[in-house]
Amino acid sequence: MSLLEVKNLKKIYTTRLGSNQVQALSNVNFSVEEGEYVAIMGESGSGKTTLLNILASLDKPTSGEIILNGKSTVTIKEKELSAFRRKNLGFVFQDFNLLDTFSLLDNIFLPLVLAGMKYDEMVKKLAPIAVKLGIEDIMAKYPYEVSGGQKQRAAVARALITSPQLILADEPTGALDSKSTEQLLELFTKINNEGQTILMVTHSVKAASSAKRVLFIKDGEVFHQIYRASMKEEEMYQKISNTLTVLATGGEQVE
Repeated sequence: MSLLEVKNLKKIYTTRLGSNQVQALSNVNFSVEEGEYVAIMGESGSGKTTLLNILASLDKPTSGEIILNGKSTVTIKEKELSAFRRKNLGFVFQDFNLLDTFSLLDNIFLPLVLAGMKYDEMVKKLAPIAVKLGIEDIMAKYPYEVSGGQKQRAAVARALITSPQLILADEPTGALDSKSTEQLLELFTKINNEGQTILMVTHSVKAASSAKRVLFIKDGEVFHQIYRASMKEEEMYQKISNTLTVLATGGEQVE
């Protein structure tokens, strides 16, 4: 059974006065298996950010269904959504979303604090994650005292510490330099190889090339997908670039 199933997803936004409607998603269908690493790409306005917000339970679809590990997220009551997100989803954002008044340690612990976990248990849970991410020596520092790459590693630790079913990453390399980007993508590959399911929205061909499958969104629908299979990263990069060219030029066929 798939970990995530997206069925006939549609999202229509109505302007404040109700005179105009904008269809952000028209008929999105795909599934993600447990342990997959999937990237979602598309031009600006294609609907990929709307899709991510709906998958994150931050927005509701106009129609359609999202099933995460057998549970429909669309029917979850508003008062239960925060607990559901905290328990099942981990988030990695382009701008890190770290609180400057909290140390990195406190930022990472925040979802566990909100869940009511005891401090000793939090420390025990973080220890192997901090070592894996190479941030055990900077836990006492504040976000403004560390580099962008270190901030993003702390953000990944915060995403992992709740043992989520799924990590949702929104342009995770967007604010990083080339070296930090390379390190983060290597990190994503490593944690995916250990079994963590990752769904990443990105504009970066480099970032998407690290995924095992790439979905392309066009006009609110899944237009095409590429499976890595035995392809090397360079070959994957070229295939993604070719598909984006077809998207940009209005073509309909992708080889």
